[in-house]
Amino acid sequence: MSQKTGNRRERLRRATLEEIHAAARKLLVEQGSAAVTVNAVARQVGMSGPALYHYYSGHDELVGAVTAGFFRELTAAVEQGRDAHADAPTGERLLAACRAMRAWAVAHPAEFGWIFANPVAPPDRRPDSSRHQAALRFEYVLLDLVAELWRTRKFPVPDLAALPASQREQLIAYSESIDGRLPPEAAHVFLSCWIRLYGLLCMEVLHQLDFAYTDAEPVFEECLRDLAVTLDLAATAD
Repeated sequence: MSQKTGNRRERLRRATLEEIHAAARKLLVEQGSAAVTVNAVARQVGMSGPALYHYYSGHDELVGAVTAGFFRELTAAVEQGRDAHADAPTGERLLAACRAMRAWAVAHPAEFGWIFANPVAPPDRRPDSSRHQAALRFEYVLLDLVAELWRTRKFPVPDLAALPASQREQLIAYSESIDGRLPPEAAHVFLSCWIRLYGLLCMEVLHQLDFAYTDAEPVFEECLRDLAVTLDLAATAD
């Protein structure tokens, strides 16, 4: 097979994969996650269910690939928000990245829910899976900014010895899993910030705050102010 023929086939394959992902997204947005089946996606792109197996081995692999694509899109949006303030202090870039994350989540509630609200299939827990790698890249955007804060001017942290033994062990394991970017006590602060930020976003995107707040942006900004205090961003801006 000539290189020209090979390149053409690869272009056609990439185009078909993009069409498959677009079809899965359309089904997700219009009908919900349960509608994203192999046969339904195949019908959307004008092929048979068995034909789609030439591209994905089954539903789990399809879901993993679509999820990875959403993660990459979200990561790009967060990085763009961060890089729009490239000359600003680290704390300002971190807050800009958080705002960009919320903007994407609010604009893409179905995709946000697909990424974070669905259980991860076992094959996608492998370190070499595309979904896992895409998720790590997203995680490290915020993690690396907090690690940069820590290197520049350490923020307040709890006494590790005062934490419950189980929590200490998990924080030590997490610190090791991120190659020591943050020591366990600083990882505790990072994870606490992420849990609050993520929890608030989930409540907003899933309309769990509508009983009181139909416009949650002021609540999100209040959360960011609290996180700024936790990370001592006023001090890092001096």
